[in-house]
Amino acid sequence: MTNPTQADAAAALLAANRRRRSIRRWIAIGTLPLTLAALLLVGKLLSMYAFAHQSISSFVSGGYAESEAAARNLDVLNWFEPFKAPYDIGTALAGADELPQARTELERALPLAEGLEVCYVRINLSLVMERQGDAAQADGDAARAAQFYGEALQVTAETPEACSSPDAQDQSPDPNRDMSDTLDENQKRQQEKQQQSQQQDPDQSDQPDQDDEQEPQDEPSQSDLDEIEKKLNQGAQEREDQVDGDGDGQGGGTDKPW
Repeated sequence: MTNPTQADAAAALLAANRRRRSIRRWIAIGTLPLTLAALLLVGKLLSMYAFAHQSISSFVSGGYAESEAAARNLDVLNWFEPFKAPYDIGTALAGADELPQARTELERALPLAEGLEVCYVRINLSLVMERQGDAAQADGDAARAAQFYGEALQVTAETPEACSSPDAQDQSPDPNRDMSDTLDENQKRQQEKQQQSQQQDPDQSDQPDQDDEQEPQDEPSQSDLDEIEKKLNQGAQEREDQVDGDGDGQGGGTDKPW
């Protein structure tokens, strides 16, 4: 027979074991949300790098639709570097010449960018606006083109000076392109395009002078007609060169997105 002391000790041991199991169970229940959150965090980080790599590689190879689709996956639970999802989406849309949508996404990315991140967001946003100006110019809407070029120039001009620093170049998404030189070239080109569009005023050029209306006009000579035709052809060729670019996907002489 078991004496009372041994029975009490066994009962106490069983009770202690039950308490430990109960404590472990409640600890497991209490830490379950933290465990799930940790797993979700790891999954998000891994998927973020995977989708970012897919978006970049697709963009480089010209698969803009695939690049956009991968970038949109970054927009889900967009906790880390929140500017990157709309930036990548906008850049992919710009590559596909979906300019209004690209502009919307890049404008969404700009206030989310911090520090030197704003540099390449501003560069791509200004390039999209410039391309909108190229498209308007191709449609013969010089006033609308001048407005787009002015907006592009403003975005470029307001780019922080730090974007021309070596640190900014180190963070550039395209290390083969110098960020400082790109900003200078963009500003110069956009300013020239804006001025050219502003100078085109068909309403004014079609208006004859009042003094000329009061005097009979001589019939133009053949040489005068040839000179006029030469100037018209020259102007048309310049506008065509401005809109068509150099054949490498950079419409209107505009740089491609970064």
